[in-house]
Amino acid sequence: MGELAIWTMRASPSLGRQCETLGKEDNKVTTRPIAQQRATTALQTLFVGDALAMPVHWFYKPLDIDLAFPGGVTTFEAAPTFHPSSIMPLHSTAKGGRGSQDDAGAERQIIGEVILKGRREYWGQANQHYHCGMQAGENTLNAHCARVLMRSIIDNGQHYDSLGWLHDYIAFMTANPPLHSDTYAESYHRAFFANLESGQPPSQCGALTHDTPSIGGLVGIAPLVFAERLQGTSLEQVQSLSYKHLMLTHPDDSLARVCDSYVALLDALLFRHSSESVATILLDAGRRAGLDLSALVAKGRGDRDIVGRMFSSACYISDSWPSVLYFAFKYRNQTKAGLVANTNVGGDNVHRGAVLGVLLGLMQESEEVAEFEALTEAKAIQREIDGLLAVPVSALASGLW
Repeated sequence: MGELAIWTMRASPSLGRQCETLGKEDNKVTTRPIAQQRATTALQTLFVGDALAMPVHWFYKPLDIDLAFPGGVTTFEAAPTFHPSSIMPLHSTAKGGRGSQDDAGAERQIIGEVILKGRREYWGQANQHYHCGMQAGENTLNAHCARVLMRSIIDNGQHYDSLGWLHDYIAFMTANPPLHSDTYAESYHRAFFANLESGQPPSQCGALTHDTPSIGGLVGIAPLVFAERLQGTSLEQVQSLSYKHLMLTHPDDSLARVCDSYVALLDALLFRHSSESVATILLDAGRRAGLDLSALVAKGRGDRDIVGRMFSSACYISDSWPSVLYFAFKYRNQTKAGLVANTNVGGDNVHRGAVLGVLLGLMQESEEVAEFEALTEAKAIQREIDGLLAVPVSALASGLW
């Protein structure tokens, strides 16, 4: 498909509306079209970062990436047949976490019978790719769940509703045949539906497993933040809504604290004045995480040394959040290079890539997004982004805009 060279301008049709003034906190003044442009680019880049990393997701040895893709992954690629680091056979198909795939105590297998219908066969094979059969430009399950959230918010007039989201999430995940092409579901999905099968109410199905505090829990936060903030919901209210949403699937306090910081960072980048430095905003976020990002980058160590040795490349938020901040600061003016670098350090690069993509997209002023048009479902995703960020018809009719 060639190098990451397709940088296409995709402005939302709603950007031409009058210059509504937003984000006046701390003397910042940002017009609605500018904020919409930034949010549009950020959401496009979320899906690019996810799809770019997909073929080497959870490759834990960088050399294995180089062997599978000489020179590293630089564009959308299909999932290879062989996965050198796969431990899918160790993951339970009846509950969250790891365990026997033949759990005698389970009435129904969560994988194959409740969710991922027809795809149970892939879970017991050695060196099976987590995203077996996925083609270049396809998005993984958590990115699809972010789209489910976007559609849920659109259907509710650009506002988040937890009950509506739960209904849509359950319907999407249990569809037969599946409404996505992925073959893997993270522990939190499996635990949620195991609890649902046992009779727990949907609002109480989120479960705590060894990997609940993971970067994957943040993939769906940005659509909620952008929709609500662009409708005038206060930052404090949005942080509260984000916490409520996170707890439905990822009930972990350490992850919630990072989520709070992530929402604040999204807000600062979304509503920054043109004279504000994105580097300063990121340095502040780094300090809140106990990091000196400037000193870290100044050391000149390779990306695989920082993410892989200094910080684990695994999903756990204790290392994945510092890794995201490191990449965001180092590549704040190089979206393409940042997404490629994140991809080629391996580990949980898909979910890091989605979160990193949002940050890198927010920081750009050119409205250009690498390979967005080459995503398999680019047109549908763009419609959802436009719907999420649009001014509701009711607001236009009332003369508020």
